[in-house]
Amino acid sequence: MQFGVFTIGDIRTDPLTGRAATERERLEMMAAIAVKAEEVGFDVFATGEHHNLPFVASSPTTLLGFIAAKTERIILSTSTTLITTNDPVKIAEDYAVLQHLAGGRVDLMMGRGNTGPVYPWFGKDIREGIPLAIENYALLHQLWRQDVVDWQGRFRTPLQGFTSTPRPLDGVPPFVWHGSVRSREIAEQAAYYGDGFFANHLFFPKDHFVGLVNLYRDRFEHYGHGTRDQAVVGLGGQAFMRRNSQDAVRDFRPYFANTTVYGGGPSLEDVADYTPLTVGSPQQVIDKTLTFRETFGDYQRQLFAIDTGGMPLKTVLEQLDLFGEILPTLRKEFAAGRPATVPDGPVHPALSASASLTTTHKDR
Repeated sequence: MQFGVFTIGDIRTDPLTGRAATERERLEMMAAIAVKAEEVGFDVFATGEHHNLPFVASSPTTLLGFIAAKTERIILSTSTTLITTNDPVKIAEDYAVLQHLAGGRVDLMMGRGNTGPVYPWFGKDIREGIPLAIENYALLHQLWRQDVVDWQGRFRTPLQGFTSTPRPLDGVPPFVWHGSVRSREIAEQAAYYGDGFFANHLFFPKDHFVGLVNLYRDRFEHYGHGTRDQAVVGLGGQAFMRRNSQDAVRDFRPYFANTTVYGGGPSLEDVADYTPLTVGSPQQVIDKTLTFRETFGDYQRQLFAIDTGGMPLKTVLEQLDLFGEILPTLRKEFAAGRPATVPDGPVHPALSASASLTTTHKDR
């Protein structure tokens, strides 16, 4: 089981001080979070990709490359990479470079993006979001697995005898997750390729996400990649902790009200009841996180959002220290009773070893 943190890289005014970070400060804060996350024992750090205000995370590979030089163990990922508005050729090249420089500590989450005005900035139409996601990923998948590619589709100029460089590290592409908050087509796409499916179930009732995950598991088995319990699932979450729950609710409430997603909507208490958001003591975070397995079955990756609403770095680092205290318990509890058939979270050494065994078997 892999545990990680993710950030969307938004800049918001701190409701307690009235000050907003500069763009440089926010980027440096994201890097500091990643370094601290590795220090306290997290497995994954992921950054979003946005090209509109108030976000600064417009170039994930640049940020993750900077973090790669400051870390040794943590997996560097995205949440998400925009498969619709990015050129698949550029994705193939950029993430292969990052994969080499980070020694294989790279995977990425593909997503459509839900900010309508961004699409025309890159010459795309949001009404073509699903077809773009399907066609662009088909090309990316091919670019990473074939040395010479001929391609023709609807949304980009044809390729003839094209080789994406550099080639993936050890001949093994970065592992891909397909992230979705609403689209059954994306769950189907993840299953078709035998990739991972990430359900960021922060904003909808859980039954909606249970349906998406079950669809993905069913179709994963249908396409012959393994049994339902061998499908690779990731989940989102959000938490804020203090030693006692009353302090947590008091301290988090201003940041909750200051977020784009929650501000002006249902109360903190209602959102905590109906979503994975947990605001309380460390034990409460443990208890609620463990319920995710009861709802979705055994899964491979759990990511937490922890820097929303203009929260200052000092407070985020305090949260990471508290997570460091509860991660051993979470690992122990998730491991208890986990069937041997359920795969571990994807890492490059295991993927490379599996690819070598497959190649050796085919050569016989």
